[in-house]
Amino acid sequence: MTLQWTAVATFLYAEIGLILIFCLPFIPPQRWRKIFSFHVWGKIATFWNKVFLTIIVLLIVLFLDAVREIRKYSYAHAIEKSSISRPSAYEHTQMKLFRSQRNLYISGFSLFFWLVLRRLVTLITQLAKELSTKGALKTQTENTNMAARKFMEENEKLKRLLKTYGKGEQHMLEAENKKLVEDQEKLKTELKKTSDALSKAQNDVMTMKMQSERLSKEYDRLLKEHAELQ
Repeated sequence: MTLQWTAVATFLYAEIGLILIFCLPFIPPQRWRKIFSFHVWGKIATFWNKVFLTIIVLLIVLFLDAVREIRKYSYAHAIEKSSISRPSAYEHTQMKLFRSQRNLYISGFSLFFWLVLRRLVTLITQLAKELSTKGALKTQTENTNMAARKFMEENEKLKRLLKTYGKGEQHMLEAENKKLVEDQEKLKTELKKTSDALSKAQNDVMTMKMQSERLSKEYDRLLKEHAELQ
């Protein structure tokens, strides 16, 4: 196996190992989300898409090269099979064909698992986010239910208190209302008396003012006559 296909096979084994680790049932998605939110991933996030696309392009090129090799050695395999004079060449071609098929499987599964790994990381992150949102909504719902039960209990207590003391309070309110009506009538009567007294006082003041004016005129006339007599 050449160096490039050894690297691809190692990459394939690493992908299988990562997928198996992601599928472990005792590691919750929230833990994976915390791991994915490390600062290290934030620093390499700008290069992640470029690396992802570069690896896809390399795997596609290797996959197409393996397909080309298979077609090439399949055609040569058919030729060598029809020729019985060179058995060693037939075995060599068959070995090349086998290696080409192996390379095809390695590159194909590497490409497939690379896409699956990317999708798996995305789904784990979304699942962790949804679980966190679900937990927050569950806590909020429980708090709301507790508050609603508390309000309902207080409402029932108030209803019982109103049933117990409702009649006595109603009689007290009627008595107070009657007393207020009587006080209002008394105040109206006193207000009317005060208004009448005020009107009478105003009339008396007007009368005294007119008399004072007449007396002033009479006094002036008498002073004038006194001056003429002197």
